[in-house]
Amino acid sequence: MNEITLKTLWVSLFLSVLLWSGLAPKDTFTWALEVAPAIIGFIILVVTYSRFRLTPLLYVLILIHSIILMVGGHYTYAEVPLFDTLQTLFDQSRNNYDKLGHLAQGFVPAMIARELIIRKQIINGTVWQNFFIVMFCLGFSAFYELIEWWTALLSGEGAEAFLGTQGYVWDTQSDMMFALVGAVLALMSLSRWHNHQLNSLR
Repeated sequence: MNEITLKTLWVSLFLSVLLWSGLAPKDTFTWALEVAPAIIGFIILVVTYSRFRLTPLLYVLILIHSIILMVGGHYTYAEVPLFDTLQTLFDQSRNNYDKLGHLAQGFVPAMIARELIIRKQIINGTVWQNFFIVMFCLGFSAFYELIEWWTALLSGEGAEAFLGTQGYVWDTQSDMMFALVGAVLALMSLSRWHNHQLNSLR
């Protein structure tokens, strides 16, 4: 497929899932909170596309992350049907879709940070690059937890679905741990492939 076809497919998938997500969501307030990062990301990609085009790998990862956010927004993270089924099958105490979301919250931003750092030559040396990327993702995850806390304070009971703790006392800490694991997994599994695509851009 040529570049125009791929771009059209990407935009079509994004907008189709966004439209589905916004049709009769479980909780409109939660939907708006959950899909907002995807919409903001979409706008940034559109504005920067002509002057700072990303690698194909990164566009795919961003689309996948956006879809995860949209699905979570539609059902709320605590009530995604597939993970309700997994909860029953594996006798889990809660619906763990939110953990997939936080894994992606480390996995995808790690590759975004990696591309920016390498292309903008911000940090030299692979070890220091990887250290900064992991710390950035962990810090980003912690900041997102603060946003959830502030939202809960401002919205009261309306933020319960957004928080999605499901009574788990260590939910905040485990969310950050999943983001950390996601960042490390991304660097370990995709760096070589990413380097190949970065070299192609050059």
